[in-house]
Amino acid sequence: MLKKILVANRGEIAARILRACREMNIATVAVYSEADRGALFTTLATEAYCIGAAPAKQSYLNSDAILTVAAHTGCDGLHPGFGFLSEDAAFVREVEAMGISFIGPKAQTIADMGDKDKARSLMRKSGVSTVPGSDGVLQSVDDAQKCAEQIGYPVLLKARSGGGGRGMRVVRTSEELKPAYEQASAEALAAFGDGSLYLEKLIENPRHVEVQILADSYGNLVHLGERECSLQRNHQKVLEEAPAASLTQEQADLIRSDALKAACACDYINAGTVEFIVDADGKHYFIEMNTRIQVEHPVTEMITSVNIVREQIRIASGLSLGFSQKDINISGHAIECRINAENPEQDFRPCPGKVEYLHLPSGYGVRVDTVLHPGYVVSPYYDSMIAKIIVHGRTRNEAICRMRRALEETVLSGIDTNLTLLYLLMYAPEYLANRIDTGFIQRNLQQLLKPLGNKVEL
Repeated sequence: MLKKILVANRGEIAARILRACREMNIATVAVYSEADRGALFTTLATEAYCIGAAPAKQSYLNSDAILTVAAHTGCDGLHPGFGFLSEDAAFVREVEAMGISFIGPKAQTIADMGDKDKARSLMRKSGVSTVPGSDGVLQSVDDAQKCAEQIGYPVLLKARSGGGGRGMRVVRTSEELKPAYEQASAEALAAFGDGSLYLEKLIENPRHVEVQILADSYGNLVHLGERECSLQRNHQKVLEEAPAASLTQEQADLIRSDALKAACACDYINAGTVEFIVDADGKHYFIEMNTRIQVEHPVTEMITSVNIVREQIRIASGLSLGFSQKDINISGHAIECRINAENPEQDFRPCPGKVEYLHLPSGYGVRVDTVLHPGYVVSPYYDSMIAKIIVHGRTRNEAICRMRRALEETVLSGIDTNLTLLYLLMYAPEYLANRIDTGFIQRNLQQLLKPLGNKVEL
């Protein structure tokens, strides 16, 4: 078992990892920026060190500072959490070169799956369902034009590197292609240092479904079911559920099977997520693989009782999975709401500031992942997500009712948040009927933000 782990992250995910380590009797090292001095997650670690100024490039993206602390404190493991350096293959190679166990997949796997074009090619060869599109990276606008005419409009231009919706453009006509190509390429170059694009057939109004997998270094591989992640805004998830109640058992079996094929194709080790879109006919298509822990991993933990972070650490320690696929029992339904410091009525303007008062929900079937407390200052330098509320119920309806109650109990003053929008979603007729897709929030935002009026009961 690893003896001492450095957590190269901040906020709620750092706290989540540090708590898992404490339960496993593993010493920990937290690193923090000047903006996070005294933050709750730093107090949960055995040791904590400041690694730079508030901007992420000077702290949480400062690989030299992080690795210096890891070496100085004698760490034999490093957990990256999500975001920041978690999917930086060059950083992972540095960690591996120091003889420190990276708690995640190998650097080459991260590089292969981070190259979206290479990943798609690998999936096709492995028999995983993929969206029709360009055969490799586009060489020019003319190349894109020929491919689009071949597969038919509308199409989607996507950056080869990175994610989060950057370097992505929907193109509906040939006239739109050239400016969209130039804009997407420039955006991808600025964000990822790589302006390369590829092209796919646009699947209109899809659902977003992903499968959690775990694999050890002895060839043992399992899935932990799938998650419904269709409620998004600007390609960023807002609410997640598990399992995906929209799928039939046959569809769920097929998508889970393809996720396992994907993991085998890239010799995956540790925890990972295989992401798919699902069209109106229920056919799924591979879109990418996230080679890290996901924000929404708690919903999977709630329905399987598998502690994913604990399993990550065990795998990185060289241990085998202590269970097989037949041991995975999916029970009930879980929902996660992401609480963000933003104002939905002002185009989701970020709202950093000081938390004046805070009351978090609790009770049967409720979990809250956060480092918030009264007096906590939400920094403008990092992501706006400040908490996650997760609930579990025997059925989807019971989970919805429990989430309503949990959101009603949540009181947070001093900064603006998206709490009201999340609460209104819990009463939206289309959501209750599970008639949602990735464009649902954007299409219905104005309606969702209207006064609640008559509630729709289950």
